[in-house]
Amino acid sequence: MDIKTRRYFVEVVRRQSYTQAANALYVTQPTISKMLRNLEEEVGSPLLIREGRKLLLTHTGQVLYDHAETILAELRELETALEDINQMNAGTLQLGVSSLPGVQIAGPVSLYRQRYPGIRVNIIEYDDAAAQQAVLNGTLDAALTFQPVDEQHGFASLPLFSYPLCAVVPRSGPWPSVHSVDLHTLSRYPLLLSSDTFAPSQQLLTAFTRLGLTPTVAVRSSQWEFLAQMVQAGMGIAVMPEPVCQKLDASTLLWLPLDSPLRWRLSLFWRDGVWLSNSTRAWIACCREFWPAAEAE
Repeated sequence: MDIKTRRYFVEVVRRQSYTQAANALYVTQPTISKMLRNLEEEVGSPLLIREGRKLLLTHTGQVLYDHAETILAELRELETALEDINQMNAGTLQLGVSSLPGVQIAGPVSLYRQRYPGIRVNIIEYDDAAAQQAVLNGTLDAALTFQPVDEQHGFASLPLFSYPLCAVVPRSGPWPSVHSVDLHTLSRYPLLLSSDTFAPSQQLLTAFTRLGLTPTVAVRSSQWEFLAQMVQAGMGIAVMPEPVCQKLDASTLLWLPLDSPLRWRLSLFWRDGVWLSNSTRAWIACCREFWPAAEAE
């Protein structure tokens, strides 16, 4: 007993006419009659009794009709839901982020929500390794990372932004006359770095090692404001991305360019070679639009 058979049976009962049901379903009246005979043979019992011009349901027919109506209603709901998803009126985007992009992704998320208010955006905090696994197993639709994306491991990626790193120092002592800071100079001061999961911090320490330098890491924190307060307290020098520095207190702090090719890079990645939902494709498109120059860098 398939969906078509249920639909034909329900239409006959609703319209109380084989002919009208056939017209509504764009089939012939003999097709409807044959279907009903086959259905009665399948269930082993009459389904309809004609009384004058009325078609009355038998007990078996009533049970079948009630169940068929429920199934057809659920099917209509499913079709509507799928249509809404295809037209971006409903759905969910599962997006993984690290603890540090913060306000940097507020712009594209706002753009996405303005265009697709029916799509719910679930932003879930992951470290980079866990985010990669979650994207591969389908728990996440896409994720943001500061780490280089290895596309040989089944990922496609989109670079979003790239900013230089700066040394954050007090606006006192010798620093106001300094224009930039190299790694040798930086290594002579206690360092105030972001958490060890933050890619630029890892890359900075790797760069020190390659130069044979062994700086002292005095403080680690994922909170930029806390690191800035430590600089103000004379605890050492912090290293932060330029956009973060722009939000610091310029009356007490300076941020000097770091003489190094190291940069703060954020990329979006997703699973390659698989079907992507409309909500995921729309998110990728919003990121491309919000950071149009990123791919050219």
